[in-house]
Amino acid sequence: MSRHQSLTRVALSIAMIALAVIMGLPFYYIIVNTLKTQQEAGNLPLGLPSQLFLDNYISVFRTVPILRSALNTLYVTAASVFLMLLIGSMAAYGMITRRTGLNRLFGAALLLAFMVPFQSTLIPLYQMLARVHLVDSLNGLVVMYSAGSIFCYFLILGYMRTVPFEIIEAARIDGCGTFGIYWRIVLPLIRPILITVGVFQTMWVWNDFITPTVFLSSPTNKTLVLQVYSAVGQFAINWPAFMTLTVIVLFPVVVFFIAMQKHIVNGLVSGSIKG
Repeated sequence: MSRHQSLTRVALSIAMIALAVIMGLPFYYIIVNTLKTQQEAGNLPLGLPSQLFLDNYISVFRTVPILRSALNTLYVTAASVFLMLLIGSMAAYGMITRRTGLNRLFGAALLLAFMVPFQSTLIPLYQMLARVHLVDSLNGLVVMYSAGSIFCYFLILGYMRTVPFEIIEAARIDGCGTFGIYWRIVLPLIRPILITVGVFQTMWVWNDFITPTVFLSSPTNKTLVLQVYSAVGQFAINWPAFMTLTVIVLFPVVVFFIAMQKHIVNGLVSGSIKG
């Protein structure tokens, strides 16, 4: 290795370490201040706690229905991601197997719909859910998130184009039906991109704030993110409770992302080099 290459690698390493420190500083700030009293957090916001102060966590678990909100979030996330992957993969399968002019027109319509900002459709969506009595309902929230199937559709479609069409033709010759080909052949072949898209959508639904804020109002239906916002008062913010709730909400999704990051890379890379 030449001297120039060595200097380049050292400079790149220094730059990456600096970026990692910048990105990790907010997490460090939040975590260490949950282990301090409010006075110590105000005096030394970036310093380590003089002693472990766990009363913030004890107080939050006593006063906030964490378990109920976690179950609400888990149900909404699991049901929404399942529907998005199912609808998105079935739509992509239909587009691949029947390349008609009508399907291409429908695909263009989906692309236009994907470009419309979600915030601009909140009022008509709220009116539509109100007519079918799904406002302030976890099932209504699942219906709202199922619109994310469009994002799943586009990613899965690009990956599915790398699947050899001869496999589908051979299954048809052997007498396998349309749904049987999709379930027994196509889904196992596109498993890497399903995992990748599932991770992205899980993180989106778990951390989303706008949709549950607009469509949920009952305390029993609150998600974890809404419980974090409950620490924000009209005239003051309970910072220890706010940061403690933030850590509780972030912890599962951070662990989930770390555990699944290998599958994310494998899904994206294999989709780009197959075929």
